[in-house]
Amino acid sequence: MVGNKIYPRSILPRIERFLTTPDVLVIVGARQTGKSTLLKLLMQKLEQPVYFDLEDFKYRDLCNSGVEVFVQYLLENRLLREPKTYVFLDEIQLLNDPSSFLKLLHDHYPDLKLIVTGSSTFAIRSKFRDSLVGRTVNFELFPLSFQEFLTFKEEPFDLTQPVTTPASVERLRQLYREYILFGGFPKIVLTEEKEVKEVYLRQIIDTYLKADIRDLGNIRQIDKFNKLLRVLAQQSASLLNLAELSNTTGISRPTLEDYLFILENTYVMRRVSPFAGNMRKELFKRPKIFFLDTGLMHMLIFREIPDFFSGNALETAIFTEFTKIFPEIPIHFWRTRDKKEIDFILDTRDGLYALEVKMNSAQLRARPLQAFQEQYQGEVYGICFEQGKHSSGVETMYPWEIYSRFKLL
Repeated sequence: MVGNKIYPRSILPRIERFLTTPDVLVIVGARQTGKSTLLKLLMQKLEQPVYFDLEDFKYRDLCNSGVEVFVQYLLENRLLREPKTYVFLDEIQLLNDPSSFLKLLHDHYPDLKLIVTGSSTFAIRSKFRDSLVGRTVNFELFPLSFQEFLTFKEEPFDLTQPVTTPASVERLRQLYREYILFGGFPKIVLTEEKEVKEVYLRQIIDTYLKADIRDLGNIRQIDKFNKLLRVLAQQSASLLNLAELSNTTGISRPTLEDYLFILENTYVMRRVSPFAGNMRKELFKRPKIFFLDTGLMHMLIFREIPDFFSGNALETAIFTEFTKIFPEIPIHFWRTRDKKEIDFILDTRDGLYALEVKMNSAQLRARPLQAFQEQYQGEVYGICFEQGKHSSGVETMYPWEIYSRFKLL
């Protein structure tokens, strides 16, 4: 949001489909990803919705006083509407017992439609109990996708349509470079100056990664945890070696597992399992790790935004794109004992797609893709930031072309 202008988010139509159902809608995601702004977008589509910011002690105390007190407040302030009242609760995890509060409202006041947000799945899970099973529909809000990035930058590109003119391709390459370097947090995207972007990214790290996560996870080994964050940032798009990571950071294996769980459930990183035809084999193979924002990743590694990006950063950006635009499609990687490796396998209902990411199409190697295609009959592609002549025989695309190539998935 800039001034009074609010830019749309691609997740909005998915949420709107459930506005007429009895479910409690739960929107989770990291801080600064735009959950409150998303609520405002939803509220614009409704007649006289009711909004409570639970970071305000007044409203938090009201909800903590119990369901009957809350409903009485709505009644006394003439906030109830016919036939349905839409109630928005921002930062629901701040309540003492959000699970019971939402369950009682859902079960006993069907004319109230509840839409709530939370800052992490970790915070939500720690306070939500089984009593809400079957009563909620959950949505994840991530930093901006590249198409959303273009919308926020007011660049006139519809990526679901092919872009072929040399000038447009060059402009998209420049914008994608910026997207990889600085990431997709809305506030960062809407800021022009590099130094100011860096200040904002440091604030996100300090207030979210180093403060909120410590509080949520009751983390005491602060120096070791900070070292872990930096090491993981350096290893994004790489295989996770717990033994090596434990030795590097001085964190015990059990504690390391706890920290990784917290980082995943607070939207800092994701573990990606290898693809295998045999599930038993898959369970015994090491995962890869990916940061969920390349701007945060770069700040943790370099303490500033560099003037270049690596192949791992490009692969990380591609992973985050697939996570955002295809949230229901399982993403894996493929690695064989003889070290054939493919960066991404999309396991769709229409079949398998194998995708190898390279900085330049000349670096693309056909053998792993061909081996995968022979074994699993999947479609194979290369995703390359720079295109040129190559002898691999594999069809290639620019990173932003995943929107037009895979729009029907």
